[in-house]
Amino acid sequence: MSAAACPCGSGRPLADCCGRFHAGDPAPDAESLMRSRYSAYVLGLEDYLRATWHPATCPAALGLDAVPRPQWLGLTVKAYTPLDETHATVEFIARYKLNGRAFRLHETSRFERADGRWLYVDGEIRE
Repeated sequence: MSAAACPCGSGRPLADCCGRFHAGDPAPDAESLMRSRYSAYVLGLEDYLRATWHPATCPAALGLDAVPRPQWLGLTVKAYTPLDETHATVEFIARYKLNGRAFRLHETSRFERADGRWLYVDGEIRE
């Protein structure tokens, strides 16, 4: 991994931030997992996205090879809410451009901890 800034917006180098989770270290909490998944979308890391998606809700195709690909512009975490030892939610806004138009994805994601690893379950799109 390079010394480039992490796409998640932490201000830390990728290798010291989400890159270590991409390399196999388990994310310590749901917010860290959500940030690393955003970075994985930016970097096109489909294997990581699948490995961190709950098997009951992981789709057959992620569409990362779609043309044109979104240009991810930034991530803002609005709220991180631990619900108990194994469940949490993260509300975020991810900004991106597609075909020259700007968009934002505002979602509250649900996470579950299973076998010591946090997994993305699903999300509710917000307006």
